[in-house]
Amino acid sequence: MTNIQYIQNATQLPAKGIENTLNLLNEDCTIPFISRYRKDQTGNLDEVQIEQIFKLNKQFEEIVKRKESILKAIDEQGQLSTELKLKIENSFDLQEIEDYYLPYKKKKKTKADVAREKGLEPLAKIIMAQNSDDIEFIASKYLNDKVANEDEALQGARDIIAEWINENMFIRKNLRRLFQRKAIVSTKVVKSKKEDEAAQKFNQYFDWAEPLSKTPSHRLLAMLRAVAEGFVKMNIEIDPEGSGEEALEFIENNTIKNNKETAHQLKLAIKDSYKRLLEPAISNETLQEFKTKADAKAIDVFAQNLSQLLLAPPLGEKRIMAIDPGYRSGCKVVCLDEKGDLLYNETIYPHPPQNENAMAMKKIRSMVNAYNIEAISIGNGTASRETEFFIKKIAFDKPVQVFVVSEAGASVYSASKIARDEFPNYDVTVRGSVSIGRRLADPLAELVKIDAKSIGVGQYQHDVDQTKLKEELDTVVVRCVNSVGVNLNTASKSLLSYVSGIGEKMAENIVAFRSENGPFEDRKQLKKVPRLGEKAFQQAAAFIRIQNGKNPLDNSAVHPEAYALVEKMAKDLKISLSDLIGSKEKIALIKPENYTNETIGILGIKDILKELEKPGLDPRKSTKVFEFDPNVKKMSDLRTGIILPGIVNNITAFGCFVDIGLKESGLVHISQLKAGFVSDVNEVVKLHQHVQVKVVEVDEIRKRIQLTMVL
Repeated sequence: MTNIQYIQNATQLPAKGIENTLNLLNEDCTIPFISRYRKDQTGNLDEVQIEQIFKLNKQFEEIVKRKESILKAIDEQGQLSTELKLKIENSFDLQEIEDYYLPYKKKKKTKADVAREKGLEPLAKIIMAQNSDDIEFIASKYLNDKVANEDEALQGARDIIAEWINENMFIRKNLRRLFQRKAIVSTKVVKSKKEDEAAQKFNQYFDWAEPLSKTPSHRLLAMLRAVAEGFVKMNIEIDPEGSGEEALEFIENNTIKNNKETAHQLKLAIKDSYKRLLEPAISNETLQEFKTKADAKAIDVFAQNLSQLLLAPPLGEKRIMAIDPGYRSGCKVVCLDEKGDLLYNETIYPHPPQNENAMAMKKIRSMVNAYNIEAISIGNGTASRETEFFIKKIAFDKPVQVFVVSEAGASVYSASKIARDEFPNYDVTVRGSVSIGRRLADPLAELVKIDAKSIGVGQYQHDVDQTKLKEELDTVVVRCVNSVGVNLNTASKSLLSYVSGIGEKMAENIVAFRSENGPFEDRKQLKKVPRLGEKAFQQAAAFIRIQNGKNPLDNSAVHPEAYALVEKMAKDLKISLSDLIGSKEKIALIKPENYTNETIGILGIKDILKELEKPGLDPRKSTKVFEFDPNVKKMSDLRTGIILPGIVNNITAFGCFVDIGLKESGLVHISQLKAGFVSDVNEVVKLHQHVQVKVVEVDEIRKRIQLTMVL
């Protein structure tokens, strides 16, 4: 099987599209570039499909590599028959390949190895042949200085048979199926930890059992976390009693051929093989398989949330005052210009214990006037509501929009190397406030500076496979950054590093070049940046924007390789380039088929015409002001049945969390999102969506709020 066939079997995508995509990837083209500017070669495959091709090709290469090392290992033992070689070469199922390898795997000395050293393998073969009756008598022939009596001889033979049964592919395959269908996961509390305070959040799992195939991903990850923290013990079995009756019956039916004396020995060997070797291995495999699925689900939920968060509406280039609220330590206030640069910082104390309300009001008014502030961004942590009420009481000379933004991850940013490089002379509190202001202006540009896991929109993100999580989240960030495009003259090093073809080192070089030579005037200038060669320019050029540059196309998603075509379009219409851009009527006169060439086909031309209508348009929606219910400031203000406005601030597999203006978010369970069945939370709500919710239950002790959207 070739890599193209392997990918096609898994995706059902056309072979030609897969082949061309792999060729482009081998030429060091990036996924955003291929999906956007090579549609004609790939057959219009989107980013997700190209990512799939990339991952499956990597998977194929890993399987091939593993097969080579297994074949080499068996060959070195002198055990590689032509039949076995063919079986391994033709298999692309990693589990199956490992099963072929199992009998030849170097392992610690086993009971079977000890029995073989005692010369008991021929006896095991006689029992396995099932032709003999007087087995005690036969066993007596195998007594020697290492084997004292018949019982010992038979025990040794059974140890060898147990290993053969364990290595039998047919048995392992069928047991796997049985476990996948019937496995029950059960948990029991560790008695010494039952009263621990930290254990109480897992009290649901102190005595729990359910079919593994029906366990939702978030519940399995919660159980595994409880196991990891040492509060519960976990078991995977195929029947509640743990007898393994069905499995034993299956192995016996496929091993024992008659009722001769050997049957009794085989039954004992089968029981031993199952309890000692097969059950622990297969139950662990099954758990790992379901854990991998749960990881994939949790990572998918996280990736979707992150994408929605990064693509949240920006306020745009405005003068912003940002406030990181607090009681005792005061509210940290910063004023930022249109580019997000720090103009001024101050601390005010409007709340208890200081209660310097009048003084704080005066300071805020004078800062708003002095720095021409157009919007105020308030972090949603401690004292957020009180600060919002305080700000809204101030009579400003001109209207100022007030927003409450998530401050998740702001403290992580403020202590990071990126923040220290940006603000070496300011402490963490000022840096945190700057982050709160900037994420209102442009969430994408600011949030890329923070480790995605710290942004606060996942479920069990610390319990899943960290390598896969990082890969997936990086992919999401790259996808979001390139779908929006980046202003070359204002973008930070962090933001530039995610642009197609650039990376961290090149981003540093661009920022250094910009500092030395002033703003870029056209895309071609990128080539003057040290180490930025032709290939990197090809991949990156169309994803960066230059506002008010020499060429109006530099502020669009049109690739420089197509500039000559667009100029020809304008020339054919006998108008200037700037008259063509943005003119729907003129663009409608262009026949795409007249402008195709070797690189750009009909799909590419249609994309160009679409882009010319609205060049450089930000695909994100504009941000809206939101107001919480002014009567709800603390948990005790909540009453069952009241309806409140809220903002969705996290989505999980089992529902969504809604910020209703308190420190604790409320949970809307998946069954309460709307009337009728919901299979996927994302079908009903999106992150940051403004919603109406009704309070169902309030548990002040556990700080839990149950909400419903079925009003």
